[in-house]
Amino acid sequence: MSIIQPAHETSPGIADAQTPAAPPAGLPTPLVLLLASGAGLAVASIYYSQPMLGVLAADIGASDRAIGWVPTLTQLGYALGILLLAPLGDRFDRRRVIAAKSAALAVALLLGGAAPSIATLLFASLAIGLTATLAQDIVPAAAALAPDSHRGKVVGTVMTGLLLGILLSRVVSGFVAEHWGWRIMFIAASASIALVGVALWRGLPRFRPTTHLAYGALLGSLGALWRRHGALRRATLAQGLLSVGFSAFWSTLAVMLHGAPFHLGSAAAGAFGLAGAAGALAAPLAGRVADRHGPEMVTRLGIGLVILSFAAMALAPWLPASTQLGLLVVGAIGFDLGAQASLIAHQTIVYGIEPGARSRLNSVLFVGMFAGMASGAALGSLVLASWGWVAVALLAMLSAMGALLVRTWPARPATAQRHPATGR
Repeated sequence: MSIIQPAHETSPGIADAQTPAAPPAGLPTPLVLLLASGAGLAVASIYYSQPMLGVLAADIGASDRAIGWVPTLTQLGYALGILLLAPLGDRFDRRRVIAAKSAALAVALLLGGAAPSIATLLFASLAIGLTATLAQDIVPAAAALAPDSHRGKVVGTVMTGLLLGILLSRVVSGFVAEHWGWRIMFIAASASIALVGVALWRGLPRFRPTTHLAYGALLGSLGALWRRHGALRRATLAQGLLSVGFSAFWSTLAVMLHGAPFHLGSAAAGAFGLAGAAGALAAPLAGRVADRHGPEMVTRLGIGLVILSFAAMALAPWLPASTQLGLLVVGAIGFDLGAQASLIAHQTIVYGIEPGARSRLNSVLFVGMFAGMASGAALGSLVLASWGWVAVALLAMLSAMGALLVRTWPARPATAQRHPATGR
């Protein structure tokens, strides 16, 4: 295997401040597709259990309350993994981190498939969430390998794989569980992660660590990066605000469709998830536009599309029921496309800030994004119960307008650059 060399050698305890001095002219398409597949399969592990909860509860003898902790612990594990484990990609050879997490995720999924009790399944769910952050190691690896002129395109393609993993995971797991049982789904997922882990180990070059910080200092440097880089704060705040509306919509959609005038079941709400395909397939296009015209333009266009989509959906209650449903579908496609395009652009911005801190920068961005999603879920339910669907659409529109304000607010002059490893 070839070694990605740093721009210069450093003394022990000092980080490399640069990415490879001479990035490859272009990444082989099979490697990009492998990275996209790895990201998709990793993040899909978080969502496999959701359509199977009814079957799981009956088979394992768990109460509805207890089985509800399965997706909760999986999501909690993923959030903790982004914060506590994803920064390790800067400290160690990212290829080894990817291989180690692939092995751990495969074992966690296998444990879930073999779980004899709810206690074991809950432990496996937390472990699955923690190690599924493998996806958040693969995306920075793709950004590090890609040349500057094509970074947006490469990141967009890998993110397409990640987004399709989210989109298709529930469909696949529901089908497999119905025909062959929920344990087979976990076992098949484990095998897929093991295979992609081996392929990534063989296909990726080695990465020289960009910092030699101890683990505590590595986590502490997240705060230093936040304070030092206005571009990171703007990207994180804007994407977090977009995530508030995104989560408010999806967390209340099933309840809204269940009531008048639609009276539709959960299957109809699940079918709305296919709108996510538009965002997933648009990700490489957003990356190409960011490469050619700059990511700032893409963020503003994406946020503008989100605002228009939710503004249109706020008008739905005053239209005939059939027209309302069509408007909701079009609006869901529009805001998902805008939110995903903005995410790709924000990642392009963030990955260009400090090449030696890409894993940590990615952690900060996604912690902000998940904080926005958690807030959106809570606010969406409260607003729907108090003021109805129109208020949810207005909440989402206002949060997107806040994101646009963040992106258009004049940036402060850059502060003096500090060393990416020490923060001094």
